[in-house]
Amino acid sequence: MTDTTGPGSGMTVGALASLMGLSVRTLHYWDEIGLVVPSRRSRAGYRLYSEEDAQRVQQVLVYRQTGLSLAEIGRVLAEPGSDAAAHLARQRELLEERICRMQAMVRAIDTMMGRRAMGQSLSAAEQAEIWDSDWGPSYAQEAEERWGGTQDWAEAARRQARMSKPDWIRAHEETEDLEADLAQAFVQGVEPGSRRANELAEHHRADLNRWFEVSVAKQVLIARRYTSDERFARHYDRRAVGLAAWLRAVVEVGARAQGVDPAAARWDSGASVGGPSGDGARADHGDGPLPPSAGRQRPI
Repeated sequence: MTDTTGPGSGMTVGALASLMGLSVRTLHYWDEIGLVVPSRRSRAGYRLYSEEDAQRVQQVLVYRQTGLSLAEIGRVLAEPGSDAAAHLARQRELLEERICRMQAMVRAIDTMMGRRAMGQSLSAAEQAEIWDSDWGPSYAQEAEERWGGTQDWAEAARRQARMSKPDWIRAHEETEDLEADLAQAFVQGVEPGSRRANELAEHHRADLNRWFEVSVAKQVLIARRYTSDERFARHYDRRAVGLAAWLRAVVEVGARAQGVDPAAARWDSGASVGGPSGDGARADHGDGPLPPSAGRQRPI
């Protein structure tokens, strides 16, 4: 595009960069990838940005603050029929979600700081001793890298920070009892979808809820890992070969009975969702953070 108007028909890249607090190089890159393309060029070939271009830059900046990648932002801005009001509404929604996640993380940090000040924190060695787990430090690191910034992770950290050593011991014992019941039912031939199987599915979800709020859809996605991740499969199949696949089936059939389609299950990013009403709302975190009781109940 070439400019056929006189001076003052648009801002230069330097002026826009200064106004928005960006580098000229950033605006050049956004132009190259088609994210923000200047409307005009001067006769000398320099970029000139209109007021509408500047507004688009502002939209990109807001979306970046919500955690979207540049590719995702480009897709959002290119949605057919979208307008300024729709973009503002979407930006506000994403910012509110980010604020909620940050507030949850602050609360978790405050709780941990308070317990450390009182000398009540349970060390990693003490946790490992209680859970007698073969889930090593590498899994904990992997889990934190993948889900450490989520609201559910922050909620789990807050709850764990409030647990005393007797609380950890009781949690371990209750989960051991649950897994023993699951193995017994499997060996006895309890069919997924039966009354006993559905009761066990609810017991399983209640055990997961110890760490953060787990909806039926979240439970489905967690159970899916029991067969897709060999570490979880190995853990359950040690009790009875085939237990991991059976437990996944029990959860999925039980979910259908509650009106949740396992194939359409999505992870709801909110940590306060506790039932079917919130299932499948958004896929913000893929399969979501696995709570300690998703496998060997090793705290993560």
